[in-house]
Amino acid sequence: MKKTQIRLYLLMALICLLPTRAYAMHIGEGMLPAKWSISWGIICIPFIAAGFCSIKKRVTAAPKVKILLAMCGAFAFVLSALKIPSVTGSCSHPTGVGLGAILFGPTATSVLGLIVLLFQAILLAHGGITTLGANTFSMAIVGPIVSWAVFKLFQKVKAPIGLGVFFAAALGDLCTYVVTSVQLGIVYGGFGKFMAVFALTQIPLAIAEGLLTVVIFNILEKYSKTELQELEVL
Repeated sequence: MKKTQIRLYLLMALICLLPTRAYAMHIGEGMLPAKWSISWGIICIPFIAAGFCSIKKRVTAAPKVKILLAMCGAFAFVLSALKIPSVTGSCSHPTGVGLGAILFGPTATSVLGLIVLLFQAILLAHGGITTLGANTFSMAIVGPIVSWAVFKLFQKVKAPIGLGVFFAAALGDLCTYVVTSVQLGIVYGGFGKFMAVFALTQIPLAIAEGLLTVVIFNILEKYSKTELQELEVL
């Protein structure tokens, strides 16, 4: 493993150790009625099942990509743990799932997102167990699908790969919060109000996430080109 890769993973691990405030969360514990908590959880099941199958297939075909898979999970954990309080019972933060969607596809990233959200709910009081389904749907399912689709679109039109990575990560982040606004709006009303409040912090965060994802992708392209070719990203 290249020294630069090791430094990158250590940096992510150190950021994970930074203190976090307990009030920050995705959609917090108890913010959704039981019927909606259960419904969102049921909707997520087929995506998560497909994700496990996708990961197994990828790892079997190219065992070396396990390190990249773990790195994508760590990247999502780190970025989504950096929180700015927003709507009551929620917050704004980068999602970090765009990188995983670009490298491994949306279904595999849904599993990574679920694991990230579960650990954050248990260890950081970030999100909740009762709202795990809703948070998984917005951040780990819709976000990655949008990121993957945008990246593939940019590839199809032969745009510069860095441009595709930027818009994939940024738009995946923004669409996550559109869905979160819908989820909160269904329960409390005022979808537009939730969107307006989220936009104040989420638009600049999405731009920052896009730029950071490009930087990380460029590092991977330089030092893990073989793995990216095995994943058919390059």
